[in-house]
Amino acid sequence: MSKKILIVDDLHPTFKEQAIAMGYEVDDEPLITRQQTLEKIKDYVGIAVRTKFRIDAELFDVAPNLKFVARAGAGLDNIDDKIAFERNIQLINAPEGNCDAVGEHAVGLLLSLMNNFRRADNEIRNGIWDREGNRGYELKGKKVGIIGYGFMGQSFAKKLAGFEVDVMAYDKYKTGFTDDFVREVSMEEIVKHSDVLSLHIPLTAETKLMVDDEYFFHFKKPIFFINTARGEIVHVSAVLNAIKSGKILGAGLDVLQVEKFPALSQQDWYNELKLNDQVILTPHVGGWTFDSYRKISEVLADKLRDL
Repeated sequence: MSKKILIVDDLHPTFKEQAIAMGYEVDDEPLITRQQTLEKIKDYVGIAVRTKFRIDAELFDVAPNLKFVARAGAGLDNIDDKIAFERNIQLINAPEGNCDAVGEHAVGLLLSLMNNFRRADNEIRNGIWDREGNRGYELKGKKVGIIGYGFMGQSFAKKLAGFEVDVMAYDKYKTGFTDDFVREVSMEEIVKHSDVLSLHIPLTAETKLMVDDEYFFHFKKPIFFINTARGEIVHVSAVLNAIKSGKILGAGLDVLQVEKFPALSQQDWYNELKLNDQVILTPHVGGWTFDSYRKISEVLADKLRDL
């Protein structure tokens, strides 16, 4: 049987081009539906996906020849990795391809929050000139706490290097990672000293809805809170409660507990969220730039070559 790959999402053409150069036959079908995929996946050794649908037991069961899943992005939470492991199906992803995008996005959210860019812009457009009400904070001298020091956390730390901040990181599964950009610390130190908290951890059974009211309660100082990781890690209501209590000075959320419309507008916290001018929202786009679109496919192709 020929080596066939099915691309079911919008990937940069370089992945297809390099896969063909490696001897694969590639069907690039970004508009294919899940049902259509289930009907034809039996003929393929590989599938490449971004976020269109889950690669789960139903799909694995009708893909007896599948050897690998290429996830065009950082996380693997839309793939049933347990079943893949049991069936010796290789999983490749590309956090190296969009970590710069995420790091820059997180810095952008943080600076916007600390300097009231959203509120100030809106006020001027509505005839309000309020210098005093829009005074901001400087990053210099602040203590930035990072949870998770993988590709994304490292990128954020590197992007902060020129701001003369004290960057601390806690990673439950890594040690000995102190470098030129960050100090490895305990979670207790993060909680005690942080002026800024930024999440860079994957969505797992352990981290799902990890950040709740109690989580924020333990922080000793008011913080600016950034989440460019996964929305389901954080209770949105807890963020709103922490803003009301003064625990959070501002929140930059690229990801939400529930995403996309109409589902988002149906959440009981949505109206409060959208009216809160201490929150900046972006549509899960932190890692999705014109540059990362290409770089992700390049990384995937390199890893496919090494399989």
